[in-house]
Amino acid sequence: MTDVRSPFVERYDAELRAFVERLVGFESTPGAEAGIQSFVREHLDALGFETYEWEADPERLAGLPSFPDDPAAIPTAGRPSVAGVLELGSGEGRTLVLNGHVDVVPASDAGAGGRDDTSASAATDGGAWRSDPFTATWSEDGKRLTARGAADMKSGLGACVYAARYLADRVEAGEADVDGRVVVESVAGEEEGGIGAASSALDAPYTGERDAVVVAEPTELRPVVASEGCLMLRLVVRGRSAHAATAWRGASALDRFEVVHDALRGYESDHTETTTHPLYDGYTTPWPVVVGTVRAGEWPSTVPARLTAETRIGVAPGESVDEVETAVRERLTETAREAGWPDALSIERFDVQFEPSEIAPDEPVVVAVQDAMVDHGVAGTDPLGVTYGADARHYTDAGVPAVLFGPGSIDQAHFPNETVEWDEVLTAGVTLSTAVERFLS
Repeated sequence: MTDVRSPFVERYDAELRAFVERLVGFESTPGAEAGIQSFVREHLDALGFETYEWEADPERLAGLPSFPDDPAAIPTAGRPSVAGVLELGSGEGRTLVLNGHVDVVPASDAGAGGRDDTSASAATDGGAWRSDPFTATWSEDGKRLTARGAADMKSGLGACVYAARYLADRVEAGEADVDGRVVVESVAGEEEGGIGAASSALDAPYTGERDAVVVAEPTELRPVVASEGCLMLRLVVRGRSAHAATAWRGASALDRFEVVHDALRGYESDHTETTTHPLYDGYTTPWPVVVGTVRAGEWPSTVPARLTAETRIGVAPGESVDEVETAVRERLTETAREAGWPDALSIERFDVQFEPSEIAPDEPVVVAVQDAMVDHGVAGTDPLGVTYGADARHYTDAGVPAVLFGPGSIDQAHFPNETVEWDEVLTAGVTLSTAVERFLS
């Protein structure tokens, strides 16, 4: 993919490697982003960016559908986000934002983003990680980087920083003729609903209007114009306790939950059949329903009287979280009523909600990315839809079109031994630089 003789690679490969190595060395799990953001701001300052820093206002975020209504339930204190601005030419033309997040899910033995143990020692002591997740580990040939955040998405953030710096170098050398601004945002709290990005989208922390955004999520260097949303529901099923020796005198909450679980599966099947989208035709289950946690009972020889389950329900582009919640509530409430225990089931939202987002495939920012891909021989310019949520929705909701494009695969995100191909990172950097140039020209 990347031409090793490219001036970008020759000039910035070593610097970009060193920068990303430092990034993955920070254990920047949710709430612990301050240290890495201080480093990022210092680095942007050293590269000639005009830098800004902000913390999100929970009162403002509480008015958005992604976040709880209670500002006290939105943890923002001590979680700064950072931006660096470069003016190119007169700086009076368009503004394009390159966005990445620094928070990562814990490196847990549990695998995909478990929160039971966040220590690096637990993750390496007989667990699934083969190396310290917060130390950059390179393959013998130097072509693959393994660390928590390598794919999701510290390598993408690094590509953004050096894409912007490379274009500024070319403008200063008279090799590129552009007029406008490029902004690199390093935001906190993406894994908890997009705290930093939502704040930026609401109240720009730097002067000037934004014309478009590229979010460097791990898309395998494909342009993504549609992102699925998700509804998070907590279900409580109540039964009646009894000694296991006389179990027939009780009513198992677990048995009742099996009925509820079947209803959720039925909803997922019906949703798949009735809600279609051309960018999601290739997915077997485009709007998945996953019961991620189930907790029941207090003693092995006692019929469980209470069960709590937490579920994530996909929301298609064009739908809203509220619409999907109404449909699920109606399905489950009717199920409980027909089963004869209508008062034994309660349903509530929890955590953060992700609204879906979508932009037109012919938005100028999408075309700029596609043209840059062609320039650098990157295959797969057709726009995609993905079944995960991203910070793009906050900018799109604010009227600023946002496309996803970055190195790495979502299949690596949140898992042990998270790995990115370094050639993809270099390709992302030079392609993003050209995309910015085309958008600002």
